Amino acid sequence: MDHEIQNFIKVWIKTILCLCYCYFIASRVPKGFLRLLSLIPIFYIFLLLPLNLHSFHLAGPTTLLLVWLCPFKLLLFSFDQGPLSPLPPNILHFILLSSLPIKIEPNAPYHHKTPQKKPEIRISLLTFIIEALLLAAIVYTYEFRERLHPRLIALLYCCNVYLGLELVLALFAAPARAVFGFEMAPHFHKPYLSTSLQDFWGRRWNLMVTSILRPTVYDPIRRICTPFLGLTYGPLPAMMAAFLVSGLMHELIYYYLTRVPPTWEVTWFFVFQGTCTAVEVVVKKAVGRRGWRLHRAVSGPLTVAFLVVTSEWWFFPQLVRNGVDRKTIGEYATMVGFVKSKLL
Repeated sequence: MDHEIQNFIKVWIKTILCLCYCYFIASRVPKGFLRLLSLIPIFYIFLLLPLNLHSFHLAGPTTLLLVWLCPFKLLLFSFDQGPLSPLPPNILHFILLSSLPIKIEPNAPYHHKTPQKKPEIRISLLTFIIEALLLAAIVYTYEFRERLHPRLIALLYCCNVYLGLELVLALFAAPARAVFGFEMAPHFHKPYLSTSLQDFWGRRWNLMVTSILRPTVYDPIRRICTPFLGLTYGPLPAMMAAFLVSGLMHELIYYYLTRVPPTWEVTWFFVFQGTCTAVEVVVKKAVGRRGWRLHRAVSGPLTVAFLVVTSEWWFFPQLVRNGVDRKTIGEYATMVGFVKSKLL
């Protein structure tokens, strides 16, 4: 564990040095192809850095940030778009915004520091504690997994992914909010209350990824397709492209976690989700004109059940087959033991 943490620190020191280059040198290059060209070495370095990590809880988030979110932000930055444009007022803000899964609310100035009110802090802390306890309960339940139905295990995995991401992203966002007073946009919006696939993927699940895919993939393709397909069908190819890119990026993350060649199952999962979401959008527009719609008490459970079942088919098998799930569960005990050894 000590060696892994040392590698983790080295990876992030190199990341910070790369981002200093982006701030002081690449930002001086004229926007467009020349700036993008100046950033290609950084993209290559970011692809290599996570290979130095092997634990799920350090390699997973690092890969998500360095291989997906940060390069996409820098890609937008090449053309003076996205969260890094206009250029933040100092290098520290640039590093935080480019490397961490944080998003400043629109129209929130960098210099404006508005500390959270005490009730809001209490609510955030209470939510964090509740989610941490739920995650601990799920991890404990894994001890009885041999007696559980596969569908229940898939549901536990889904809850584990959600709670794990929620807690990790909250830990990333808390210092930026507390120290710099950033007005932070939420990362999730109660995805368990989703009433449709469009609601889940577009408005509730991992909003940071959605906010990156929208300007880099969805919007450009929608602008190209709309003149040919019209306002009704023009967004559909853009939606499919966004899901395809998401699937490919997940496939890349799975490679870092398993170190085995891709099987394309997770890509198919996202292509299937995109296809179903596109069909749902078309059907909703058709029946919406007649005023008919499923009640949320029916559509909500159906949506969650659909996501759990399809995750069992294509999202988790590659991880389970390569023992990543058992490795992840074992790391919880390792982390607890490591913390105890440092505190006692």
